[in-house]
Amino acid sequence: MLQYVIKRLLSTIPVLIGISLLLFFMLRMLPGDPAQVLAGQMATPEEVDLIRHQLGLDRPVHVQYAFFLGRLARFDLGRSARTQNPVTKEIWARLPNTMLLAVVAITLACLFGIPAGIISAVRPYTWIDYLVTSTAIFGISMPVFWLGLMLVVVFAVWLHWLPAGGTGSWQHVILPSLTLAAFVVAFIARMTRSSMIEVLSQDYTTTARSKGLKEQVVVIKHALKNALIPIITVVGLQFGMLLGGAVLTETVFAWPGLGRLIVDSILARDYPVIQGAILVFGLLYILVNLVVDLLYAYVDPRIRYD
Repeated sequence: MLQYVIKRLLSTIPVLIGISLLLFFMLRMLPGDPAQVLAGQMATPEEVDLIRHQLGLDRPVHVQYAFFLGRLARFDLGRSARTQNPVTKEIWARLPNTMLLAVVAITLACLFGIPAGIISAVRPYTWIDYLVTSTAIFGISMPVFWLGLMLVVVFAVWLHWLPAGGTGSWQHVILPSLTLAAFVVAFIARMTRSSMIEVLSQDYTTTARSKGLKEQVVVIKHALKNALIPIITVVGLQFGMLLGGAVLTETVFAWPGLGRLIVDSILARDYPVIQGAILVFGLLYILVNLVVDLLYAYVDPRIRYD
C-alpha cells in the first residue's frame, strides 16, 4: 500500500506540469494586456513598458514558462502583480475558507443524498421514488447562482434570518453551503439509488431475507455496505469539484475563498495568482482521488493495490 501511495504521489508531478503548461499558454492567449490593466487607462506607454518589463512579459513565452517552472521546482509561485504579496500567502489566506465551505457542503449532501437514495431504492417506482428522482433532476438542472440569489432573497432579505454574504460566524456558512449541497445531493442520491437497486437484486440479499433478518438489517448491513464503492466514487469526485468549482457561489455570497480570488485575479490579469490557485486546485483534486482509491480497500477487503 505504501509503495502504491508513493507511486501515485510521484505521478502527480507530470500531471501538474501538464496542467501548468496548458494554463500558462492559455492565459497568454486571452485578450487584454496585464501591464495596461495594472498601470491604468491614464498611464503613459513608458509606464506600461516598465510594468511589462517588471512582470517579465517582454520575454519570449517559452522563456517565461521555463522561468516559471524553475520557480515552481523551488515551491515558489511568484508574487501577485496586484498586491506584490507572495502568491502562496494569498492562497493560504483563502484556502481555509474554501475548504470549510466544501466540507460543510459535502457533509450536508451525504446526510440528505444517501438516505434519500436508499429510500428511493427500497421503494422503487412509488411516489417516494418519483419524488426523490424529480427533486434530484431539479437539483442538477438548477443554476447554482440562481439558487444562491433566491436563498439570499428569502432568508436574508425577506425573513432576515441569515446574512446575505461575507464571513465571520457560522451563520455566514449556511447559505453558500446549502447552495453547493443542493447541486451535489442530486448526484449522490441518484448514484445511491442506482447502486442500491442493483445490490438489492443480488442472490445474497435474497438469502439474507430468507433467513428472517429484518429489512433494516438487510438494507444497511448487507446492501449498503456492498453498494458503497460507486457512492464513495461520486462523493470523492463531487468533493474535488467543490474545492475547485465554488467560483460562482463564492462570488454570489462574497465568500473570501479561492474561487473568488481567481475571479478577481482574472479581471485584473494577475497571472501569477491565477496560475498558483489553479495548480493548488489541481493538486487537491489529485489528492482527493488518491484518498478515494485508498478508501476502496478499506470498504472492500478484496481490493488490494500492488
